[in-house]
Amino acid sequence: MKKVFNRIQFSKIIGLGLLLFSQMITVSVVAQDAADGASVDGDPAKGKQLFNQNCAACHALDRKMTGPALANVETRLAEEEGLDKEWLYKWIKNSPGMIASGDAYANKIYNEYNKAAMTAFPTLSNEDIDNILAYTAAPPKAAAKPAAASGEAVAAASTSGISNEVVLGALAVVFGLLVVMLILVNRTLRRIAEANGVVLEKEQEERLPIWKAFAKNQFLVLCSVIVLLLGSAYFAYSWMSQIGVDQGYAPVQPIHYSHKIHAGDNKIECKYCHSSARSSKHSGIPSLNVCMNCHKSIYEYKGNPEGPSAEDLANGYTNEFYTGEIKKLYKAVGWDEENQKYTGESQPVEWVRIHNLPDFAYFNHSQHVTVGKIECQTCHGPVEEMEIMYQYSPLTMGWCINCHRETEVQLADNGYYKKIHDELSKKYGVEKLTAAQMGGLECGKCHY
Repeated sequence: MKKVFNRIQFSKIIGLGLLLFSQMITVSVVAQDAADGASVDGDPAKGKQLFNQNCAACHALDRKMTGPALANVETRLAEEEGLDKEWLYKWIKNSPGMIASGDAYANKIYNEYNKAAMTAFPTLSNEDIDNILAYTAAPPKAAAKPAAASGEAVAAASTSGISNEVVLGALAVVFGLLVVMLILVNRTLRRIAEANGVVLEKEQEERLPIWKAFAKNQFLVLCSVIVLLLGSAYFAYSWMSQIGVDQGYAPVQPIHYSHKIHAGDNKIECKYCHSSARSSKHSGIPSLNVCMNCHKSIYEYKGNPEGPSAEDLANGYTNEFYTGEIKKLYKAVGWDEENQKYTGESQPVEWVRIHNLPDFAYFNHSQHVTVGKIECQTCHGPVEEMEIMYQYSPLTMGWCINCHRETEVQLADNGYYKKIHDELSKKYGVEKLTAAQMGGLECGKCHY
């Protein structure tokens, strides 16, 4: 008689295999996370938010702006100048004091950048600075920029966690183990039945078609129905959750306007054109006379001294192209370039709106820009790098709530919040308050 495989032993082997498999996945994920975070002390995700709030107006990661490029700044200063992180703490919190103390490198930077001292940030803690340095060393993956020529939407930023490929691979392995288990259990039960003298029905000599065999197997039919229902629910939820979310939307405008040239190369402040953001609910579309403040004298685009990049040439962004767009502006405002006067024959420009909140959501620019002292790049992204303006943030309810929970209210030299800060500081027993602690999560704040 053949030896019958004990079911208890079999279940132990299957259980041990599943346990080992789960441990392998856990160890690999932990190892990957450790490898990703081994080189930095702070949190790059938090550092990105702090960078956009405090640094992005004057600094970029990969190129000079008002200040130097900050990519890998901690490593570069350590290797090239022999400066440690403690020097960075002092410089960021009190740069004028460092310059006045006669620090050699501080004065070198001061003289190199037109003797304009960097704004001091005494409210930033060492942990905040660690997070910013972690972002400059290993910035999180961001959404891809839209194609300049076609204006295609950008993909959403990748989220942290286990990738879909790992999850699907794990499910496939588990499903395979279940199939193997069912086959072995079937064989074991047959051997036990034969050993006890149970006569089994003979299998049909002709094999049934696979669809008939599948239809007769109620267990497989049930599992398939459950998988299909769950999959359909997942895709339906994913599709419906994207309704009204236009992240990456980059329409083609009737007159091409390059934020990269105006806000990036020429360092024009956002609120020079969008001045109503200081005192109004809306940031507003600049009137064409604001454009003419400069373009009465700037009638052609001469480009950078280095000439257009290969990417710009590939997309058709030549000096002649930009000069042609300036001529469209003249036609719209009715400007006689030869006689240097207005003709009175103006034409409306049908700008295409990019950021559009639903009617039931209230948002006030002045509350955030003037009172909250939030930088434009916090919500709109690095506009100084955008050739074609696109919606950088999802502008969803969850995105706004998360910002209110994490953003500390700027209280320094802000009399608007003095009284409420004194009262809430006693209530919560903290020195720094978030927008959420000041009522930023109340439904009536945004839905009135």
